Amino acid sequence: CSPLAGIMLLEVLLVLGTLLIYFLFSKRKEETLPFKDGWWGKGQKPETKEDSSIRPFKVETTEEELSDLFRRLDQARFTEPLENSCFHYGTNSVHLRKVVSYWKNQFNWKKQVEVLNKYPQFKTKIQGIDIHFVHVKPPRLPEGHSAKPLLMVHGWPGSFYEFYKIIPLLTDPASHGLSDEHVFEVICPSIPGYGFSEAPHKKDFNSVSAASVFYELMLRLGFNEFYTQGGDWGWLICTNLAQIAPNHVKGLHLNMVSVSRLGLTHLLSVLLGRYFPGLFGFQDEDVRRMFPFLKKGLYRILSESGYAHIQATKPDTVGCGLNDSPVGLAAYILEKFSSWTDIEFQNLEDGGLERKFSLDDLLTNIMIYWVSGCIVSSMRFYKENLQKGIGTQKHEKLTVQVPTGIASFPNEILHTPQAWAKKKYTNIISFHFMPRGGHFSAFEEPELLAKDILQFVGKVEKEQLWKKK
Repeated sequence: CSPLAGIMLLEVLLVLGTLLIYFLFSKRKEETLPFKDGWWGKGQKPETKEDSSIRPFKVETTEEELSDLFRRLDQARFTEPLENSCFHYGTNSVHLRKVVSYWKNQFNWKKQVEVLNKYPQFKTKIQGIDIHFVHVKPPRLPEGHSAKPLLMVHGWPGSFYEFYKIIPLLTDPASHGLSDEHVFEVICPSIPGYGFSEAPHKKDFNSVSAASVFYELMLRLGFNEFYTQGGDWGWLICTNLAQIAPNHVKGLHLNMVSVSRLGLTHLLSVLLGRYFPGLFGFQDEDVRRMFPFLKKGLYRILSESGYAHIQATKPDTVGCGLNDSPVGLAAYILEKFSSWTDIEFQNLEDGGLERKFSLDDLLTNIMIYWVSGCIVSSMRFYKENLQKGIGTQKHEKLTVQVPTGIASFPNEILHTPQAWAKKKYTNIISFHFMPRGGHFSAFEEPELLAKDILQFVGKVEKEQLWKKK
């Protein structure tokens, strides 16, 4: 062996060794997402330290605001729908007239304000903006037990109110026929720009920003270790939080999962998974929910995602109209509570809206958007998250190591099989096909979701899985 060959071999070994060390250690380092310490208040960030006090908050509406609302409802202009169009073209205005009539003549907002105020609410300033949150402690605890903090995050076009029916099932499970082995202290914040949380005044407030703000909120409340739960934007915010603080998030429970980085195996599974499900790790229920893929995947996404394209590009244009018209706002939001609860509801003239929800509940959610004037800022969240393209963000390239539980509801807009989810969430300890329910599961099927959260936390606690991360 010549000296030159020996030197070349040594160089090759050094390069290989360096690459091996790089991959071993850089992967470890890459596993957490950097905390985003932003400033979202008006103008320049002040030199003084931020006021970190937590202030009690109550929903209040003035008579002027209500009379303005009723004036606008009285002056609404309606367009005749096409014959037999049901909800295929969006909210059917024949039914919308009935909703508006109920809103004007029967809906009791003052009574609903009392419902909203039955749980303690607070505000605190984080990164320059006021963050609103509901914080409910258990009325009683079994001997020797302590409450487990649970952060629950809503999405669009929902609000913190989505959780009002599930909160008592988690804070007082025994009174509702559920096991009290695990009892929760529930924290439901409003995403900045939604409901009663202040909207960011600067560009680029995305899901990582929201996750960083909520992480600060949980630490400020004294929770060093906690569970998180979310669907819709709550799915992404809680996912990002688990990536930022894996040693603080004991478990991540999701009722919606989406995977943005798809590879060749995903493509092959779309083409061949119906015929060779076992080859791609699909179960029978995956096949039933996903195929035929053109109809249940591609066409459904195309038919249901027009709003997302508008909101990810020019949210303020449409938002101006919705913020000015309560009837327009209701039409825009109600359509989502129809088709996202069950796509078949578009075949009904009333959109099936009252099959799963009461008009009081639907209008309470709409009123949160109306009285806070937050529809434009809530829509901007799509632009902030999607304007750089899908699959380009750092958080999309990182896996999630935290113990994860997934409740997969059959009427979710798009089904994500466990075989796909586990490439992103590497520590799925619970994946259940839920018997019924759609996108707004905490609102629609609170007991099913509560039971799934309870069993998931039971698994994590029993095996102390967060200590093995």
